[in-house]
Amino acid sequence: MALLASGLSACSVDDLLRPSADVGLGNAGVVSTAVHMPAATSRAYMTPMPPLSPNAYMPADEVDCRKQLKRLGVTFRELPPIDEGGACRIDHPVQVISLSGGIEIKPAVTLNCQMAVAFATWTKRELAPAARWRYFSGIRTIRQGSGYSCRKINGTSVASEHSTGNAIDIMSITLKNGKTIDVRKPGLFAFRQRSLLNKVRSEGCDYFTTVLGPGYNRDHADHFHFDIKNRRNGYRACR
Repeated sequence: MALLASGLSACSVDDLLRPSADVGLGNAGVVSTAVHMPAATSRAYMTPMPPLSPNAYMPADEVDCRKQLKRLGVTFRELPPIDEGGACRIDHPVQVISLSGGIEIKPAVTLNCQMAVAFATWTKRELAPAARWRYFSGIRTIRQGSGYSCRKINGTSVASEHSTGNAIDIMSITLKNGKTIDVRKPGLFAFRQRSLLNKVRSEGCDYFTTVLGPGYNRDHADHFHFDIKNRRNGYRACR
């Protein structure tokens, strides 16, 4: 008993709780204290659990929204939650890389999923067909100036829809034939460009609750602003 007590006193509590490597002492005849498991059991024990899908953490409406993006042919990736304080927050942001037909978004834009669906749907149903009809060419690239951005509406204390990823600004459109259509107010004889931009503005209000562009005010002189702000009585601001 004295020998056993001496052996125990030489071990700390940490030694008893922490799994140790094989401590066999060669020919000394001391039996190893390591626990040996059958090979199959050991492999099963060491196999890591598969990572959970990002959808496992999302409410059902966010999961359904991503299914809509895939049906629309959108290439996107999941981003970590964004929270910069105040209204600047997106719980389940996505980064949109391209739209149906291989239309690239440059640079890739961060939005909430519902805004991404609205933008992708409008582009597929309205913008792309309008460009093909007027210029006999598909769209290669849409250049955006802002998606998510933590900021207020210029000159006010009101949070911009950009601060929740609920808005996107479009600066220009490049066609597959190489022509670039600048969103700024076209010249007097730019009939096709003016027709396309008028179409962009008018048809956009079927998909967004806000459409602001050149001619509205100085802040929107060089881009179209689209958002899906929820207003009382279903009011839409298309100017």
